[in-house]
Amino acid sequence: MSIPHSILHGAGLGLRRPFLTEILQTPQPAVDFFEVAPENWITMGGKLGKQFRAMTEQYQFVCHGLSLSIGSSDPLDEVFVQQIKTFMATHGIEHYSEHLSYCSHNGHLYDLMPIPFTAEAVQHVAARIKRVQDILERKIAIENVSYYTFTGQEMSEIDFFNAVVNEANCDVLLDVNNIYVNSVNHGYDAIEFLNAMPVERITYAHIAGHYREAEDFLVDTHGAAIIDSVWQLLQHAYQRFGVFPTLLERDFNLPSINELMAEVQQIKKFQMVA
Repeated sequence: MSIPHSILHGAGLGLRRPFLTEILQTPQPAVDFFEVAPENWITMGGKLGKQFRAMTEQYQFVCHGLSLSIGSSDPLDEVFVQQIKTFMATHGIEHYSEHLSYCSHNGHLYDLMPIPFTAEAVQHVAARIKRVQDILERKIAIENVSYYTFTGQEMSEIDFFNAVVNEANCDVLLDVNNIYVNSVNHGYDAIEFLNAMPVERITYAHIAGHYREAEDFLVDTHGAAIIDSVWQLLQHAYQRFGVFPTLLERDFNLPSINELMAEVQQIKKFQMVA
């Protein structure tokens, strides 16, 4: 891969359209980088397109994909990958991440589905990641995902995740909230899982809120404030691995920009004392 990685730092925020004008008019110095789903912006023109270009000229951005469907048995959408490559070049974006899941089977499913934890799946997914990296001419980061049922299990979740990352020789997007959600739903130790992550491959991290359906069932919604247990898991990660860039995800039940900035500032506080 010939394109070098720049070093992200600090705290980031997922950019949502309702806040685009407000952020342009009132810059947020606490935010060191923004994240966008390229699917939502590739074809964007008009006023929003111009505003987005103004943002990418002022701030560092990362791309976090939603529809690559890296674990699908459908053919890889290489036209879409080329569109992502052009989008990243246009806006000077160096980092692209995706979920270790799939969202298509003879058509889009509009949800992130779990991949079987099998050796065959490791080879299948890793080959697709390698192809994406070849087209983009850079490594991509793969995110550990939340899931609610097993579709086949020859190995543990962490062993499957690490096997895919090692076989594909890709980077990692560490989602702290997903570790916590899965640890409650599937009864494993979140600290042990986190400690086994390949820290040397982490590009950046996600932290988010979730919904508690029951004491033993959480739903990863990105629609609530971050709870203390998830903050504590992030602090543990900083203490064990060192500080890495961390992005606040909030996709639903959007609060005011000031409330979001309070959580971004909390990330930075933990980074400063780690």
